[in-house]
Amino acid sequence: MTDGQREALQAAEQQDESAGSFLPVPGRSSHIGMDRANAEHGLVTLVLTIVELLRQLMERQAIRRVDQGDLTDAQIEQVGSTLMALDGRMSELCDYFEVAREDLNLDLGPLGPLLGRD
Repeated sequence: MTDGQREALQAAEQQDESAGSFLPVPGRSSHIGMDRANAEHGLVTLVLTIVELLRQLMERQAIRRVDQGDLTDAQIEQVGSTLMALDGRMSELCDYFEVAREDLNLDLGPLGPLLGRD
């Protein structure tokens, strides 16, 4: 066996050993212990958090454009009405899915929360 073949065999053995930690253990379940209701609630909360983030970003952008004088009075009225309707719809969705708006956030560790505290 040449040195190159020996090195390749050793590399393959090391890869097999490291992959072993990801293989199922006989006698143990490979399923994650969570129930469907918790998973669905978590997914709904995540989706509503993303929608709330987008709503807040659009609101900030609209305020910036109003402050810069980029919008006409009619556009300001339209943007205000649209943002109020979106805020109302968010409240309806949170009520429907039984999620408190205060729970719509993600902890980004050292970066802090995803959504600012208003």
